[in-house]
Amino acid sequence: MKKKAISILMAGIIAASLAACGSGGAASSTAKEDAGATAKEAVAEEGGEGKVLNIQCWNDEFARRMSDHMPGYVAADKADATKGGKLGDIEVRFAVTPSTDNAYQNNLDALLPENADAAADEKVDIFLVEADYALKYVNTPVALPVSDLGITEEELANQYQYTKSIVTDEEGNLKGLSWQGCPGVLIYNRDIAKEVLGSDDPDEVQKAVADWDTFKQTADKLKEKGYKMTSTTNDTYRVFSNNVSTPWVVDGKINVDENIKKWVDMSKEMVDANQTGTADLWSEDWSKGFAKDADVFCYFGPAWLINFSMGAVDDGVNEDDGSRTFAGGWGATVGPQSFYWGGTWICAAAGTDNPTAVADIMRQMTTNEEVLKDIVKVDNDFVNNKPAMEAAATDDSFAFKPLGGQNPLGMFCEGADKIDLSNLSEYDQGCNESFQLAMKEYFEGNASYDDALQAFYKSVTEKYPELSY
Repeated sequence: MKKKAISILMAGIIAASLAACGSGGAASSTAKEDAGATAKEAVAEEGGEGKVLNIQCWNDEFARRMSDHMPGYVAADKADATKGGKLGDIEVRFAVTPSTDNAYQNNLDALLPENADAAADEKVDIFLVEADYALKYVNTPVALPVSDLGITEEELANQYQYTKSIVTDEEGNLKGLSWQGCPGVLIYNRDIAKEVLGSDDPDEVQKAVADWDTFKQTADKLKEKGYKMTSTTNDTYRVFSNNVSTPWVVDGKINVDENIKKWVDMSKEMVDANQTGTADLWSEDWSKGFAKDADVFCYFGPAWLINFSMGAVDDGVNEDDGSRTFAGGWGATVGPQSFYWGGTWICAAAGTDNPTAVADIMRQMTTNEEVLKDIVKVDNDFVNNKPAMEAAATDDSFAFKPLGGQNPLGMFCEGADKIDLSNLSEYDQGCNESFQLAMKEYFEGNASYDDALQAFYKSVTEKYPELSY
């Protein structure tokens, strides 16, 4: 895209942003509509779309979904989807920057503001975001409203509302779409359930984890038999943090919700009683509980944790990795509280020279019901289509092999309807990570609670200097 087209595109986006801040009603809407037309107009003026479509991501999940399910897409290497491929005449490239130490966000922060001036083949066309920091990009001009791509509200009518709310900016513009929903469940070891609880039936196991007091009592029973309730204190964290009554930041001040403090108190008791550990999520010690013969009773997570993180699935292609997942030895039940964890949203980058291709990817991967059903069957994912999921919840062909043939989709559907994002903030990822790291010192006896809390405040204010406590 040449400089003139770039100027048209960015001027429209900036005009819409300024109009939204300075006026309301018809004037603001008109400005947004004018900006919305510029993405395709600018490309049309140059006689066609770009030859390269660049996608920024932090792992290979979306690349694999594209490789396996995107109509018309041909992957260059099925064994390594991040090597890209072809979508018609367009070359698709994936740039993977891990999330560790905020590296992925730092990369986006460097690329996106200058994207309109980047060389044609280097422009970011799509970037992916997670729930914990989505608002950081949604509330700025670096992400295009999906309406700018011609995607209508009617096309998205079957998507879960929370997946749209999470990427809607302050002016009501939807700026991202997801193929998945991420309500969570309690994932339990069936063999341990039979031994300690007398049954691995989900309804019976639910009685033993119905609330946090009962959960703790069950942890006592498990300890007597030599088992841990969870692998680490962090396994329960998301359930508590998703059920807070106030956000992490209120009027620029860091706020520790009472429900977060309840997590601290329960976790300290369980660590001291040797009912759980203190390993970091994604560490080798944390994942030891995935093994078929492990001594960990349960994990908390959405469908992607089961199929993407907890071991290979016995699908006739993967080799037996010794995991309980491969053995089909997990079960799922609701647990003490509904919660969600994660999710990946597809955002169109302002400055893209491939708006038509970007819109096609968004439509196919998030609204094409056949594609979405295939994702459920092949990947055991929970997808972002309410009617499809409600129908699949009563269809035995959608049973999850890692769950021993159990179909958990009814639980996921129920959980998705209960997700409340009213306390979400753009600071969630930084606050959540810092809080868990600081409290680890308290759990391990290396610091008092007050000292750990001060360390948390220090870490967060270093990340976000505009905040106070």
